[in-house]
Amino acid sequence: MALVILAHPHFDQSIANKAIIEELSRSDIDFEIRNLSALYPTFQIDVKAEQEALLKHQEVIFQYPFYWYNMPAILKHWFDEVFTYQFAYGSQGDKLKGKYFIPSFTIGAPESEYHTLGEHHFKVYEFCKNLAQTAYYAQMKYVEPLYFHGTSVNAGYTKEDIEAKAKAQAQRLLAFLSSLK
Repeated sequence: MALVILAHPHFDQSIANKAIIEELSRSDIDFEIRNLSALYPTFQIDVKAEQEALLKHQEVIFQYPFYWYNMPAILKHWFDEVFTYQFAYGSQGDKLKGKYFIPSFTIGAPESEYHTLGEHHFKVYEFCKNLAQTAYYAQMKYVEPLYFHGTSVNAGYTKEDIEAKAKAQAQRLLAFLSSLK
């Protein structure tokens, strides 16, 4: 069983993230899905419950939309609250050691905008260094992020195209998890 930390502030309106979660839920792999926005609409994180969920699983998927070159605020807050001293780091903070840290996110804009001369000036992986460092600091096994572009209907992508890409993303996640068995 794998843990999915879902951090979409408007999941009910999502196309891509919702399709990923639906596809994962239909698989043969069991998932515990913790929808942070539904669990903690006021950002009052139950640290003990979240830490217990982390302890029960070897693979942790962080599923979210790419917001302002980073994760949504609730996920950042979750890390601040849950990855505590002597739990995730510190002289006795080895509770997450050896667990897989798997970032999975969706990006509204096209890939062509993420390069030096593009609108966003950097490649996506350059925005992910904080993820890698968090995983390394917590002694987790960092997995290169799984993501795809073109999830915004405002940018002209169709619901069908977005859902197809999301299902492919879910299949990549499932293939990765299956490769660990």
